[in-house]
Amino acid sequence: MADIKLTGETRLADLLTAYPWLKNELPNINAKFKMLHTPMGRVMAKKATIAEMSRRSGMDQALLIEKLENLLAG
Repeated sequence: MADIKLTGETRLADLLTAYPWLKNELPNINAKFKMLHTPMGRVMAKKATIAEMSRRSGMDQALLIEKLENLLAG
C-alpha cells in the first residue's frame, strides 16, 4: 500500500491517484459507488472523503475503511 493512512478525512481523489484501478473495484464494496463512473461522480470524486462516501452509501465508516484496506492490500 502506498503511504496513505485511511481515515475519514482521506480523500477519494488521493486514493484514485495512487490506485487508479480502485475506481473499478469500488462498486464491489457497495453498488452505490457505480455512480463514480458518471459525469457527476467524477466531479464528486475530486472532493469526497471516506467519511462522505460512508454517509452517501449508508455504509459504516469503519467497515468501509476495512474493505478498502483489504482491497489495497491485495
